[in-house]
Amino acid sequence: MVAYSFKKFFVPQIVACIKRQTVRADRQRHAQPGEPVQLYQGMRTKHCQKILADDPTCTACEHIVIERTPGAILWIEINGCTLKGDEVEQFARDDGFAPEHITPLAPHLDSHQAMTNMAMFWDLTHDRRGAFEGRLIRWQEEGKQ
Repeated sequence: MVAYSFKKFFVPQIVACIKRQTVRADRQRHAQPGEPVQLYQGMRTKHCQKILADDPTCTACEHIVIERTPGAILWIEINGCTLKGDEVEQFARDDGFAPEHITPLAPHLDSHQAMTNMAMFWDLTHDRRGAFEGRLIRWQEEGKQ
């Protein structure tokens, strides 16, 4: 079983099944389709809390490349398929950066576009500029679509 930790402002979206994916850097092992994933907030801290009582099931572990510049996501490639424009905006919404969901809990991410919020988050949390390569992990809670 693989565990992933999330920022506090993503927790309500995970609980409401709005956010069902995460982008992560490559590591020794990621969740694979069919296996349960454990989702935590504040993992490796004394405030660690499991987000969902029942572990959701991984539905995909895909290669992802995100090309960005400071303040902007230029394009996203998932398993060789390039997303642009509106598709990048939808991806950012799916990843938890929709303004109506994130701004009240993360006021520093205050754009009216999800992809701009995502870019601002990446600027704050990632040192690298340019292309990011890693994995897109998607999950599904049992009985929920």
